[in-house]
Amino acid sequence: MKFTLDSRSDINLIRSYAPGELRIGEEVLHGPCIVTAATVIRDWRAASPLTLGAAELAPLFELAPELVLLGTGGRQQFPHSSVRALFSARRVGLEVMDLGAACRTFNILVQEERRVAAALFLR
Repeated sequence: MKFTLDSRSDINLIRSYAPGELRIGEEVLHGPCIVTAATVIRDWRAASPLTLGAAELAPLFELAPELVLLGTGGRQQFPHSSVRALFSARRVGLEVMDLGAACRTFNILVQEERRVAAALFLR
């Protein structure tokens, strides 16, 4: 799906997404990534939302978001309950949704200047 309206040019916005592909600005990504208003972590070493642990989440927590949108690919997949406990211990909100919902929600929240991060699995 392609998004067309961009109201701010100084932040990362997700321009489009498809299975296995994500466009942020003019850059095309093909693997799991973390996105904030100012940062894109392209080489996120996470294999699956179902196998997330503290090591995979460390780069995400270093960004100090208030809310994380976990985009789990083509369908919503909830990570192990220990993952939610990691977020709770750090007082960071976690919302789990499919890739499309995470991309759309990220764009809205980042334009509202919320401290949001999207952790995205493209498949």
